[in-house]
Amino acid sequence: MIYLVEDDDNIRKLVCYALSKEGFDVQGYAFPKEFWQVMDEKLPELVLLDIMLPEEDGLSILNKLKSHAETEQIPVIMLTAKGSEFDKVTGLDMGADDYVAKPFGTMELISRVRAVLRRFEKTQNKKIYDIGELHVEPAKHIISVSGKAVALSYKEYILLIALLEAEGTVVERDKLLSSVWGEYYTESRTLDVHIRKLRVKLGDAGKMIQTVKGIGYKLGGVADE
Repeated sequence: MIYLVEDDDNIRKLVCYALSKEGFDVQGYAFPKEFWQVMDEKLPELVLLDIMLPEEDGLSILNKLKSHAETEQIPVIMLTAKGSEFDKVTGLDMGADDYVAKPFGTMELISRVRAVLRRFEKTQNKKIYDIGELHVEPAKHIISVSGKAVALSYKEYILLIALLEAEGTVVERDKLLSSVWGEYYTESRTLDVHIRKLRVKLGDAGKMIQTVKGIGYKLGGVADE
């Protein structure tokens, strides 16, 4: 199920029609209060969220979604007429998984939806990782270091999964950005910030995240910063 929060009737109807035609189950809401009401009944697989909304802006809704354990891992794609780099970076840094500026083509949006859902599905694998003191069970969203549970944000979590899946090989910066934030996002500063936060939260195990200068990162060895 996909929830769309968009107050423009024409855009909402067009997006719902296009997604439905492609086989997605989608529901559209013009007002945030309608969205929150249905969220209490059933959680979606993905949320399409406009920034400029009545009652409550999209960034506020995004912040609430990413601040609660039961909703923080729901993928969110921001839809907005704003095209400035500031708005894009703000939304993505707050936890959005992608950003589509209006006007957009329906096929482009559908492609983004599929890409985000594919990235989300990757975090649902059943493999168990035990590397040094680090223990990760993606299917159960369990992360622990030396037996102690570690709480990660959704972005930090899928970044860790991307490094684990590489099985000790170097993951290029561009590939990490694409895997975690989407192929259309190129703000590398955000990657470095999340790597630093991930290292801190993993404590002693964070030292295994190694910087390969000029290339990217790998999980294995000792970090050089």
